[in-house]
Amino acid sequence: MPSSLDAYLQSAAGADPTREKVAETVRELAAAAVKLRDIIIAGGGDNPGSSREATNAGGDVQKELDVVADRVFLEAAKASAIAFYGSEEQDEPVALDPAGTLALAIDPLDGSSNIDTNVSVGTIFSILPATDEHRADPASVFRQPGSRQLGAGFFIYGPQLLLVLSLGNGTSVFIFSPAAGGFVELNGAASIPERTSEFAINASNYRHWDPQIRNYIDDCLAGAEGPREREFNMRWIASMVADGYRILVRGGIFLYPGDARKGYAKGRLRLVYEANPVAFCVENAGGLATDGINRILDIVPEGLHARTPLAFGSRREVERVGRYIADPAALSERSPLFGKRSLFRA
Repeated sequence: MPSSLDAYLQSAAGADPTREKVAETVRELAAAAVKLRDIIIAGGGDNPGSSREATNAGGDVQKELDVVADRVFLEAAKASAIAFYGSEEQDEPVALDPAGTLALAIDPLDGSSNIDTNVSVGTIFSILPATDEHRADPASVFRQPGSRQLGAGFFIYGPQLLLVLSLGNGTSVFIFSPAAGGFVELNGAASIPERTSEFAINASNYRHWDPQIRNYIDDCLAGAEGPREREFNMRWIASMVADGYRILVRGGIFLYPGDARKGYAKGRLRLVYEANPVAFCVENAGGLATDGINRILDIVPEGLHARTPLAFGSRREVERVGRYIADPAALSERSPLFGKRSLFRA
């Protein structure tokens, strides 16, 4: 019989007080995710896909369901040992329990641009330690590198309600089962294949990319006749939780590089509550996550809403992207011929 999420959390926490608080936080988040799932199924408010007359701290237009989701998870944080709550939908960290020893960074509704097209969306979260030092300077709690995460994961609201979770020792997937009365483990520990022939990127931005990223994609698109000598497939859902779960299941690489558009030089994704938790899950499943060169989990964030380029997935493919960026000439198998032939260039 599959292990329940509660049994998994009990086993992972043992008698460690901090781990017990992390486990309790995950339980509260799981309950909140079920609540949000029910809201989504019921229609998500008066008009969940509508844009409000407001933008969040990152400059994105808020949907009604973004705000609803933020409210649901803020209440879950208040029921946990959370000292500080940092959300994509909040300008600044919110101080909660003065005695709390944890901080929660969260994207309450990832992929919200897909709400009105009924594509899978999700919630991404990161659990960090909160110390006396952070209480003296609340903003500093979200300037910790991702390597200090005590737990991280994401929920996917799709045909199934799934939870991808890592507590630092492997990555597991849980499915919500109404019959079981909660989440149960699905298929054991996740393991990302080192090699892949599938990539996910928003190809409409091709003209804005740096030449190194164009070269990488050109070589993939050249297929068996190109320098990679095999066929590649492209997938792009524009919902990172959905793309990320596919990579956990069957491998692949996800790319959201910085580019030449105004405001995109450092990428578009947020380091603290998007890239870090996904990177934590990916690395604990045998994959790799970088900003193209640097390991995501080693980067010290400038603040709660700091942005970063992101490449994650099958280890060897992410490493290859790093070589394209760092020293394209070192790729001896690449012929100049393929730099001029692609789906996008004549």
